[in-house]
Amino acid sequence: MKNVYFNFGAHLSRRTLLRGAGISLGLPLLDAMTPAFAKVPEATTAKRFVGMSLALGLHNPNLVPRTAGRDYEPSRYLKSLQDIRDDFTIVSGSSHPRVTGGHTAEGSIFSACPNMRGATTRNTISLDQLMAKHYGHETRFPSLVLNTNSQTSPSYTENGAMIPAENNAIRLFTKLFVDDSPAEQERQAELIRQGRSVVDVVGAEAKALQREVGVADREKLDAWFTSVRELEQRLVANEEWTHRPKPKVSLEKPTKIPRDNEVAVERIFLDIVHAALMTDSTRFVTLHVTGNSVSGLQGVDESYHGLSHHGMDDEKLRQLAIVEQGVINEWGEFIRKLKEDTLLDETMVLLTSNLGNASSHDNKNMPVLLAGGGFRHGQHLAFDQKNNYPLPNLYLSALHRLGRQDEAFATSTGEMDGLAV
Repeated sequence: MKNVYFNFGAHLSRRTLLRGAGISLGLPLLDAMTPAFAKVPEATTAKRFVGMSLALGLHNPNLVPRTAGRDYEPSRYLKSLQDIRDDFTIVSGSSHPRVTGGHTAEGSIFSACPNMRGATTRNTISLDQLMAKHYGHETRFPSLVLNTNSQTSPSYTENGAMIPAENNAIRLFTKLFVDDSPAEQERQAELIRQGRSVVDVVGAEAKALQREVGVADREKLDAWFTSVRELEQRLVANEEWTHRPKPKVSLEKPTKIPRDNEVAVERIFLDIVHAALMTDSTRFVTLHVTGNSVSGLQGVDESYHGLSHHGMDDEKLRQLAIVEQGVINEWGEFIRKLKEDTLLDETMVLLTSNLGNASSHDNKNMPVLLAGGGFRHGQHLAFDQKNNYPLPNLYLSALHRLGRQDEAFATSTGEMDGLAV
């Protein structure tokens, strides 16, 4: 165990951190006012959240129905989902306020953090990680952060750090469902014990701060010490998980990843996510779809990225529709499996992207499909295509559905209109 040193000066910055053995713990904003939390209905049913994000968006004219409401006429992409029509909602005319920058806005998909072109903005916590922070300790894995191709992700910590994604489906399956050797179990337990030791040292040293602050701030520090202890309790729970057998599933371990078919890779990952939810191995998942090779799909001979920059070329649009229909169909099949296994009402499943129009790198009019979670579905919520509705409102609705009482999330203005039962 490394020695941990702290140096507290007379002046405390709001960014003051306690650092030890490579771990940083941020202090509460001692001078900040804490807003009163909004009341939310006590009848909440959702327990899980799965956020699937597409790096290259979806072609809006093929996705968005021409009519709104519950009697909407399905668009080209949605015709294959009509058997589960009452289980999902399509939202159009929404986006994250003050988020631009084309592909660089990927970091804001689930955080909704403003990211103006040309400006340096530190990210904020993503929706999935906020959920996992409060409820993730109830399962072996607090959350799963996944990518079909690379280690980038739209999942961010409270400190604005991106969480590297697991991009190997074979390794993911092993992590979830193959028991570790006794030696590996002990190694993991020791790492957790070291983390608990750091929490002990940080908590003891931080109490020196109480001599430098007033009564009100001491109360806030006491609350912070309590949260540190809660962290330690979660670490204790994690240590216990290391010695428990992993669940056995009927799903076969993947042996080969078809790197020329991004839709097939998506299917493999979603099958594993389904098994993870079925075994209650985790309840919070993000899957970022970033693979570029789709030549394995019949009728497609160009790259995914090249097709997304179609410039309204008829042949590119034809091939792009094959790829995107495949992506939609796999999402729909995932919804069907959750419904069949009676998990859908307790699971919020979101499909979206940072790009509304990949061809022009436009971050407005983002594609949004939301299924499950006990919301009022079977409808097209059509908002203004020019003056977009804030998508963070949906995120606040998701938090409330989970049982949180947050007053806001990022740039939200309230819950999303039309989703309440």
